[in-house]
Amino acid sequence: MGTLLARLTRRVTQSHIEHLSAVPARAAPGLVRHVYRRLEREFGLLAPPVTLHAAAPALLAACWLMLREALLADGPVGRDTREAVAAAVSLANRCPYCVEVHGSALRGLLRGPDAGAVADDRLAEITEPRLREIVEWFRHDGDAPGVRPPRLDAAELAQLVGVAVLFHYLNRMVNVFLAPSPLPVALPPAAERAARWLAAVTMGRLARRGGDAGADLDLLPPAPVPPDLAWARADSTLATAFARACAAVDEAAERAVPPSVRGLLLDLLAGPAGLRAVSDRATLEAALDDLPAEDRAAGRLALTVAFFSYRVTDAMVAGYRLDEPADRRLLELVSWASLTAARAAGSRLYAAWHAGHGQPPGQGRAG
Repeated sequence: MGTLLARLTRRVTQSHIEHLSAVPARAAPGLVRHVYRRLEREFGLLAPPVTLHAAAPALLAACWLMLREALLADGPVGRDTREAVAAAVSLANRCPYCVEVHGSALRGLLRGPDAGAVADDRLAEITEPRLREIVEWFRHDGDAPGVRPPRLDAAELAQLVGVAVLFHYLNRMVNVFLAPSPLPVALPPAAERAARWLAAVTMGRLARRGGDAGADLDLLPPAPVPPDLAWARADSTLATAFARACAAVDEAAERAVPPSVRGLLLDLLAGPAGLRAVSDRATLEAALDDLPAEDRAAGRLALTVAFFSYRVTDAMVAGYRLDEPADRRLLELVSWASLTAARAAGSRLYAAWHAGHGQPPGQGRAG
């Protein structure tokens, strides 16, 4: 089913991409074609949150490694729980596209009412206690009064924080570069219900595939595991995948993101407020005052992506492209801002889990 579905949906799924030119398989360089083939084989279709990276092949490989090792490959946590965390993080980041996709996968994997309760953000109605404690904690980024950290062993914690970091990254990329929903616009209610039912059946079947961990690690060169990926050290394959992906994105940022912007975002995230350091447009604009005038368009886009990606506007993208018109440069900036914020979220989750269990870990962000 997956191969036929992939062929039938290639044109439709790629039409979801905005601000960038989709890269068709027939015109793609070798690395891009390889990831496309693997994505169709293991995910079941050319998923736009991944393929939108194709103008920057190293970033496409980075995204694929993180997605594959955190969500798709066999691991200590079941795919249904991973999909639930994916949906919960996507709700927190106001990413309706990802909520729709991963809510559909969850509905296809779980019998009963719990999948709908997760996807519709009715977490108090989740009937399975362990699923509810996991989803509530990740939905609130480990920082809600009265919500205790879930009971997880080291390998389970690594995998679920990996899923959370992946979706803190993907949600930001999707909010900038994809349409708000994978469903056709303005469907009648009956047709929308039918489309959601079909999506749940299809995505649920595809999500049961799995695969051996570590199969594509050699797509990117070796890289040391930085301190802020301490959460991944219990799973060496996961740690390797995320370390290589982070190194690729950081290298790309050296070309696309002005040093002043990189320094500003890293400083804001390193402060006590972390991902809450910029809470509104006025705070963001004030933070830009210290940047050189020629860097402010890049800074405005990067900070908006990091702190509230659902507020990125066409004008912000156009403002950055006045000086950097290439798709690749735009991808590199948005990818770096997204992953930098996601890494900060991962560090916070890891610290919050250990603090909740009386075991504060060492952590940090390598600049």
